[in-house]
Amino acid sequence: MTFFVSATGDLFMPELVLSFALGAILAAGAAWQFIRRRALRESRKQKKLLLRTRRAEKLAELGKLTGHLAHEIRNPLSTIIMNLKLLSEDIARLAKTLPDKTSAEEIESTQNRYQHQLHKIETVSREVERVTNTLNDFLRYAGRLELHPARYDINEILDDLIDFYEPQASGKGIQIRSSLSKTPIFCSIDKDYIKQAFLNLFINAGQVMDQGGELIIRTSAQADKVLIEIIDTGPGIRPEEQEKIFDPYYTTRPGGTGLGLPTCRRIIEEHNGHLELHSEPGKGTRFVIEFPMAKE
Repeated sequence: MTFFVSATGDLFMPELVLSFALGAILAAGAAWQFIRRRALRESRKQKKLLLRTRRAEKLAELGKLTGHLAHEIRNPLSTIIMNLKLLSEDIARLAKTLPDKTSAEEIESTQNRYQHQLHKIETVSREVERVTNTLNDFLRYAGRLELHPARYDINEILDDLIDFYEPQASGKGIQIRSSLSKTPIFCSIDKDYIKQAFLNLFINAGQVMDQGGELIIRTSAQADKVLIEIIDTGPGIRPEEQEKIFDPYYTTRPGGTGLGLPTCRRIIEEHNGHLELHSEPGKGTRFVIEFPMAKE
């Protein structure tokens, strides 16, 4: 083994110096990789937060602009619905009060005419109702959310919703399997809004499982976060659709408004939560909701 003498007269080995140098280089490289990954995570988190903030600001502005307009539309819609109902009642009453001397042929002809008119009124009523529902869906999505948060156990809320939705799921041949955490997990939430968001996800899952399947609900606690998973065994979502599924008015279901999932995401984000979609065609869909855990 070769030794060298330093300027101060100390002995040292080149191999020892080399190993120290390599160790320092490797440690520096590992530290740099750690710092880089952490910076990337922080950057992604900041970008998500910025997008959420911008989206919330746009929705707040949109809600202010459309609130008055929606009120002005609702009033005439209510008047139309009420008058259509009164008109149908009048026609039904006229059909029963024909003169006594009216022949059977005239009675049949008159009643057929009245039935045809009632059918037209029903068609108009359905369209007015559809417009009203679309308006209400839009207001739920873009209107102002007045949250009244309190400390609730997520497991209890999901238990109530499962009991409520189970008969509807059973009628479609869907089995609900729940795997909720054994200990209570508390979040600071507005119970009514969160129930609306969860129920929308249940209904969305039920709509894609026309031939039956399984709806799986899981909850867990990780550090200071609460995770809720809502999983269906439906056909899954194609990658090109996954990019659009949270866009307002985008829907692949006939008659759908395309506001259910965007409204869910808005409610969850207003609670400082996060909603993610994981899906693969032919293998079902998994929605993951993340909330901050409420402190004692």
